[in-house]
Amino acid sequence: MGDGTEAPTAPAGGHDRASGAAHTIRPDHARRSPSDRQGVAAFDFDGTLTYRDMLVPFLIGLGGRRAAARSVGLSGLSLARQRARTRDDAKAAMLRHVLRGRSAADVEAAGAAYAARLQTELRPDAIERIEWHRARGHLVLLVSASLGVYLRPLAETLGLDGVEAVELVADDRGVLTGEMTGPNCRGPEKVVRLDRHLGELELTRDDVELWAYGDSSGDAELLAAAQHAHRCTPVRRRNRPRTHGG
Repeated sequence: MGDGTEAPTAPAGGHDRASGAAHTIRPDHARRSPSDRQGVAAFDFDGTLTYRDMLVPFLIGLGGRRAAARSVGLSGLSLARQRARTRDDAKAAMLRHVLRGRSAADVEAAGAAYAARLQTELRPDAIERIEWHRARGHLVLLVSASLGVYLRPLAETLGLDGVEAVELVADDRGVLTGEMTGPNCRGPEKVVRLDRHLGELELTRDDVELWAYGDSSGDAELLAAAQHAHRCTPVRRRNRPRTHGG
């Protein structure tokens, strides 16, 4: 339900030193751009920076495995009744079921604690790419359908320059309504969010040389917008530690 649940194309090489599993971040295409433009690297999160989707483990940590499983079942039932079966509708229904009525401050605190444990879930090849961009003075952004409550503190820890993610609506009492502040940050919305973020920096895509990293169909528009598009292949790691929110 984050970004990286769809299996992408087969790997083209590379090797995971930690697990022995083959993996790579493979360039799909690279169009030349003037070298004097500000470099920007936009990374998807689930399946691109991480070994797996990280949203459901966070929700399990908040509500427990049984409640999270029930929310998935109720989401499916609700969608069947509405004859709507899109990923975005399913995700919205699940977030509504798990998060509605919770204290926004408590969920923010849970997100910060979860972010501190996400280091073991980060792919070494992706971290190497982040460092490659940072060494060249590029802006490094996360553009993800995962939740900002844990991506923002993680980005701060990693020294990234910004986050565009799913943010949550709280009422005037500081209680979550279960709704997202806008559309799911997936597909075309990723480009909308990137453009908005660049606009806040008084930049447009015409002003920058853009690298984009993603692993699923939800990243297709972001990859298409970049001069340098890198599609990541899935990685399976042995003896992966459990990472739950809460």
